[in-house]
Amino acid sequence: MMRYLFRQPRPATGPRNPTHPGWMEYTSPLIVGDHTVQLRPLMKSDGEPWSELRLADADILARVEPTIHTSWAEAHSSARWREFYNNIRRAADDGVLIPFAIDVDGEFCGQVTLGSIQRGSASDCWVGYWVSSHLTGRGIATAACALGVDHAFDRVGVHRVTATYLPENLASRRVLEKTGFREEGYLHKNLHIFGQWRDHYLMAITIDDYVDSCITRLIKTNQARYA
Repeated sequence: MMRYLFRQPRPATGPRNPTHPGWMEYTSPLIVGDHTVQLRPLMKSDGEPWSELRLADADILARVEPTIHTSWAEAHSSARWREFYNNIRRAADDGVLIPFAIDVDGEFCGQVTLGSIQRGSASDCWVGYWVSSHLTGRGIATAACALGVDHAFDRVGVHRVTATYLPENLASRRVLEKTGFREEGYLHKNLHIFGQWRDHYLMAITIDDYVDSCITRLIKTNQARYA
C-alpha cells in the first residue's frame, strides 16, 4: 500500500476522504477556561516536546500505560521517537489509526489517538489520551477527548467508540463520563501495565446515544466555547 498519502494537514470539513477518512485533518479550536484547545495530526517535528513532556511526567504515565521493556529515558530518546512515529504513521496511512497532537495555545501538550479503526459491521475504534500534568484539572483532557470522539463519528465515520481506564484512575473516568461514555463492563487482566497484568473498566459511546455532539454538550454546560 502507498505510504504517506497525505502530507499537508487540512480542516476537518467538507467531503470525507473515501480511503483514509479523518486522517491528516485538524479540528476547529475550542476555548476552555483561558486556553485554546485544538487537535491536529501528530507530526515528526513533535518529537522534542513529546519527549520533554513525557519524561517530566514519567511517574504518572508509566503507571497507566503498557509496560515498556527498557528505561523510560531510552523509550523517549530521539531514536525511539523516530521508530514510534514511523510505526504510527504507517498505521495511519493504512487507515487503522489516527494520531492527534493536542495543541494548547499553539503548543504541543499531549495526544489523542483513535485506534483499531474497523469498518463494516463492527464500525468502531478506541480512544486514548494523555495531557501534560501542568494542565490537569482545567478541562483540557475532557475537551480533547470530546474533539477526538466527535472526529471519530463525523469524519472517520465509525458508529461506536470505546475506552478503558484503570480502577484507581478516577480522573480518567471523569473525563470519559463528561464526554458522554457509559460503563459497559469490567475486563480482567486486560493489559500489561507497569510490570503486571491489570484489570480495566470498559466504557463506550455510540453516535446515536445523544442528539447533540460531544462538543455541543460541553458548550451547553459552559465547559467550553467556540473560538
